Order: sequence, then C-alpha cells, then structure tokens
Amino acid sequence: SLSVLASFLFVTSSAFAQDAKLIEAAKKEGKVIAYGSLESDTMEAIMNAFRKKTGLEIEYWRASATKVMDRALSEARAGRTVADLIITNDNPLRLLQKENFFQKYESPTWSDFPKEAIDPVLGPRYRNVIIGVVYNKSGVKTEDAPKSLEDLVNPKYKGKLVMPDPTQHTTTTQWVASLHKVMGKEKADKYIRDLAAMKPILVESLLPSAERVMTGETPVAITYVKYAYVFGKRGAPLEYVRLPKMLGDGHYIALAAKAPHPNSGKAFIDYFLDNESMNLMAKLGEFVNRKGVLPPLPGADKIGFVEMEDLSSKEFAEKKKEYQQIFLR
Repeated sequence: SLSVLASFLFVTSSAFAQDAKLIEAAKKEGKVIAYGSLESDTMEAIMNAFRKKTGLEIEYWRASATKVMDRALSEARAGRTVADLIITNDNPLRLLQKENFFQKYESPTWSDFPKEAIDPVLGPRYRNVIIGVVYNKSGVKTEDAPKSLEDLVNPKYKGKLVMPDPTQHTTTTQWVASLHKVMGKEKADKYIRDLAAMKPILVESLLPSAERVMTGETPVAITYVKYAYVFGKRGAPLEYVRLPKMLGDGHYIALAAKAPHPNSGKAFIDYFLDNESMNLMAKLGEFVNRKGVLPPLPGADKIGFVEMEDLSSKEFAEKKKEYQQIFLR
C-alpha cells in the first residue's frame, strides 16, 4: 500500500538535504504543477513524501506521453504555460525541446547519476523502461520458453503471442523501428515481417499486453520486463527472457522555460532525483539510473540497455503506415 511505501521513504537516510532558501521561495509560489506519464501509484507515493518533507503542495496530471506532449505544446502556443514540470520519456521531450519548451536546471543531485545518463538540458535519465519478452510459466514450461527474440517467430508460438499494436501505440512503433539496433538492419527487416506472420494478438498498450500474460489468456507477451516483477509480487507465475541486449526508453523530469512556479519546480526535481524517491521507484520494480540503486528484478544488473531510436512526428506517421501494411494485412 502507498502508506507502507511512504513510511519506507523515511527509513532511507538522504545524503542530500533540500535547500532551505529554495523551499522558502517555493512556499511563496503556493504549489507545483506536473504533467507526466509516470504511473499514478508511484507518483502518489513520491508526492505524499515530498509534501511531508517540504510542506509544499503538488498537483499531477497523468496521461500517455503523446497526450502530455500535446497538452503542454498547445498551452505554450496559446501563450500560457500551466505545467512547471514534464515527467515523461525521451522522444516527446525532444520534440518539446525543439520548441524551446525547457530551461536548464542543474540540480545538486546530478552528481549521483552516471555521466552518460545526463542530458545537458533535460538532466539525468532517471529511469529506463525496458521492453522484452515475458511469459507465463503455467502456459509455457521453462525449457520450452523462448530464449531470444528470434525464438518468438517459431511456428509453435503462432497465436500464443500478445503485443501492443505498432500501428497505434507510439512506444511500440518506436520499438519495432529500433530492432535494427540489436539485430542489424537486414535481419530486422525480415524479422518484422516474420513477427507479423505469427499473427500476434494486438492490444492498446504495454500494460494490457502484460495483463493478458498475467491471467494466462496468452502465454507470451512483448511488454515491459518490470511487469514480471510487478505482477509476480501479486502471485502471477511470470518470468522474463534474459536477453543480453534490450531496447527501451529513457525518462526524464524537466523544468518548463516559462514555469509559473519555478522554485517549486526546482525543489520537486531535487527531491525526485534524490535517494529516497529513487529507492522507492526501485522497490516498485523500476530500472532507475541513480548510482547504486538496483531494481529487485533478478538479473536486472546484467541487462544491456539499448536506447530506442528517436523519431520525428513525420517518421512516426510513416512507420505507422508501413506497419499497417505489414501487421494488418
């Protein structure tokens, strides 16, 4: 429960004390407003702990990354930025960045993240969301389980595979378009057609894909590997395929250039990237990038994370059209 999670937060000692002057300036602003795609339960626990620690108020609007980007952009273009912070994945943030939506805020917490995980404007990539293969051990014996992405196109999995629809779901469009980064272009082009020939069950997004494999309705899923841990905790007999390299996306928290409550925004970034908050996320199965914090998923430290391609709006539209020809024939 969230109260348990929130109480856990206060057991963890923090190496970084919040800046008292910044907190004072933030209190004069009243509150901080964030838009993001970070799961509500996780964000709720972090916000409760932040309120308790600082006395500052925070409002959060959650939607898909695409909707977050669209709302932030349309408000900015109308000349009224509402959100102080955007918390979402790499690609939409890059598109917002092209519109000069963000300002740089170098939080003292940056030093606790690996250099290669820090973007000069967006700051640390606070978590990686990693897409892989998850299966239900009641439906697939461990010895019969796929050992690689290539195994998924074995005829024995025909009709037994679920994945988000790459003609609709943006992150999956990106995943399919990035397969060449883990298998080479020629192999990836053939693989995409072979995967479509398996007639996978196409669902709306990564969560419904995991839910179908959790219930055993479909034995094998392409989804976030963290769901093997999340649903495993609820008793589902799930396992993930240990691939040496897995595609995924980086997520950031960034401050709007015209943030209505800039000090409150900075105070929340400081807290969000600090030890307490990152440990909480890791306990919920997230792959956070803060040094020394590992998710509880077995073997997580051996996963080679490969960041997916960034696509422009035009490239997304082209890819979705291309995948309609391949997956919806």
